[in-house]
Amino acid sequence: MLLIDRSRAPRPSRPPGPKAPRTRGALLAVAATFSLVAASVPAPAVPLGVGDRLFPHLGNPGYDVTAYDLSFTYPGSNDKPLAAVTRIDALAVDRLERFNLDFAYGRVTSVVVNGAPARWAAVEEDLVVTPATTVPRGTHLRVTVHHTSDPAPGGDNDSGWVRTTDGLAMANQADAAHRVFPCNDHPSDKAAFTFRVTAPSALTAVANGLPAGVTRDGGTTTWTYRTVHPMATELAQVSIGASTVVHRDGPHGLPLRDVVPTKDRDTLEPWLRRTPEQITWMEEKVGGYPFETYGLLVAEARTGFELETQTLSLFERDLLLGGRYPDWYIESIMVHELAHQWFGNSVTPRAWSDLWLNEGHATWYEAVHADEKGHRPLETRMRDAYLRSDEWRASGGPPAKPKAAQPGQKISIFRPIVYEGSALVLYALRQKIGHRAFERLERLWVTTYRDRTATTENFTDLASAVSGRDLRDFFRGWLHGTTTPPMPGHPEWSDPPPPVTSRGESPDAEPTAPTTHHHRP
Repeated sequence: MLLIDRSRAPRPSRPPGPKAPRTRGALLAVAATFSLVAASVPAPAVPLGVGDRLFPHLGNPGYDVTAYDLSFTYPGSNDKPLAAVTRIDALAVDRLERFNLDFAYGRVTSVVVNGAPARWAAVEEDLVVTPATTVPRGTHLRVTVHHTSDPAPGGDNDSGWVRTTDGLAMANQADAAHRVFPCNDHPSDKAAFTFRVTAPSALTAVANGLPAGVTRDGGTTTWTYRTVHPMATELAQVSIGASTVVHRDGPHGLPLRDVVPTKDRDTLEPWLRRTPEQITWMEEKVGGYPFETYGLLVAEARTGFELETQTLSLFERDLLLGGRYPDWYIESIMVHELAHQWFGNSVTPRAWSDLWLNEGHATWYEAVHADEKGHRPLETRMRDAYLRSDEWRASGGPPAKPKAAQPGQKISIFRPIVYEGSALVLYALRQKIGHRAFERLERLWVTTYRDRTATTENFTDLASAVSGRDLRDFFRGWLHGTTTPPMPGHPEWSDPPPPVTSRGESPDAEPTAPTTHHHRP
């Protein structure tokens, strides 16, 4: 996710014309305190979680999802609930007399577990399910939930469905997929996805992955999409609207498809056609693109962010066509979301405290691209981040131990420290181990953990192995320290900053680099 500060972004002088293995480990240590084993007196239904430090009630213990099959029926208006059916295939890793799904903001009409009707109860943002018979450990679990999915904005407006001028899109990061469908809403539990979307035939529906069929029945059409690679719930995407799907070939014949408002198809083409070159640039940096397809979903909506939904990144129309930003800035944002396909989507954080691995890397390649293609010096940008890093750590916590979200504002975990402050960590690491070792590390990271989840510890261990150095002290300071360590190779950066002019700029300042660490305006 990239939060855009409209007030600080650079302005032009005039408007420019099968399921991967995962280790639960410590993440489930807290969850293990909740017993799902039969007792003589049933315990009251309570919300559970997998022990995530930032979102304690997110995810659920007791099972491991392998696949979701989601069906949505769009009524033709984006202010009315969608009829929906969610089918979940999972493996029971505990003996289950009862289990929880994350779900809020919809009405459940039935739950079936392994073919038999089950009882359910809504408790806070959990759906507590009691199957007719206990599910033995190590056996298959299939859950079918008939429910509604409501796109009306909630009290805290932390996304889920996003209403566009002509339909809907999804923005489920960080803690919002369960506003749309019942799920195990935590990035540690990646799964395969199938989407079946029925809508009036005048509209177009698109989802993550590749098309798997289109059927028409009277005045409605059902589109089916399937992912080839496992995906975290927060990265799910469904677009419904008056859209055109634009197809082209990417590097090595990679199928690309962009989903754009039909009225803007020609106007958006100068931006859409840049994607193949951007993918080539990223492949030169870190290796082959990790998924089956890619493209931009351009939505006419006001979100305040762009979002790396897997294989189909969400962009605000006004970012690309509003005439408010220079080309190099817009393209660097496109690269940011593209880089997430490797960092965050293919290699997914096992806990939300590992968010720096996603946003730090995406910001890093955004900054490197701006340096190489937009002539915005990387060192200048990193020097500015270094001067502000202590302030960011004080307000948001260290990169690998960010502070919890503000009450009622789950998206507030996306603070400066996880963007520029974490890209600064990668710059320091490259300074420490050298360019060649850093490039080897980046390539090895995305191949070793492709389609899997990974932790900060995994990254730091791999960096030590690749560099042939014990980097524990280095990472302890840079990732967990409350103050910013000295920058390797730049002792002068610890000196006081240069004098400021009356306009608030140093005398030799370069034009501002894109500030990517912003809160929703």
